[in-house]
Amino acid sequence: MDDLLDFTGKVALITGGSRGLGKEMALAMAQRGADVVITSRKADACEEVAAQIEAMGRRALAYGCHVGHWDELEGLVNAAYETFGKVDILVNNAGMSPLYPKLTDVTEELFDKVVGVNLKGPFRLMALVGEKMAAGDGGSIINISSTASLNPSPTSEPYGAAKSGLNALTRSFAFAYGPKVRVNCIAAGPFLTDISKAWDMPAFEENARANLALQRGGQPEEIVGAALYLASPTSGFTTGTVIRVDGGTR
Repeated sequence: MDDLLDFTGKVALITGGSRGLGKEMALAMAQRGADVVITSRKADACEEVAAQIEAMGRRALAYGCHVGHWDELEGLVNAAYETFGKVDILVNNAGMSPLYPKLTDVTEELFDKVVGVNLKGPFRLMALVGEKMAAGDGGSIINISSTASLNPSPTSEPYGAAKSGLNALTRSFAFAYGPKVRVNCIAAGPFLTDISKAWDMPAFEENARANLALQRGGQPEEIVGAALYLASPTSGFTTGTVIRVDGGTR
């Protein structure tokens, strides 16, 4: 193992950690020595990933939690600290971007859910965990945003707006809890996770050929390099920034 990416003795808390990008990041950190808290709405799915991590010889905590529900987040943080005594790495990965036929079909309930999961939840978790990190040995917070926050596009208006807010929070929290806590953001392009099963794939592939330098969608494991960099001491002088991992999206 490269000592620069050795997470032995570290504890990572990853939201949306039961599938897709979150699962890949959880497994990658565990493979490099981290103990991991995996949370998502489905506790049984978290248990499955926790079992994979424990099979590597690492400790894992599976915790069912809806990130968009403010009153559930303190319980999540308390459980993490009661189990491991600390959190060194927080990854705000949980997100949702529901499809809708037209803008007037976006209900207040849908809008609030999108903002809750993509913006409100990460704000509260960064506040709860960041305060503890700053009072302790410090840590790294990684927010998973989207290129929809940088290049607003049709069919993702509430999602793009919420992720734009997350970009802003990244910068703000970097100052709020620095210098001991670093806060960064990954603006992810189109990744072929479970969410992509709802896409019109022929249309997506045509768009990718025209608008992505790599002319394809990303594989979930291709998020790992950026996440490991931002979580590790190798990025010690990197904070308050947004890194694009997007296949060269126009």
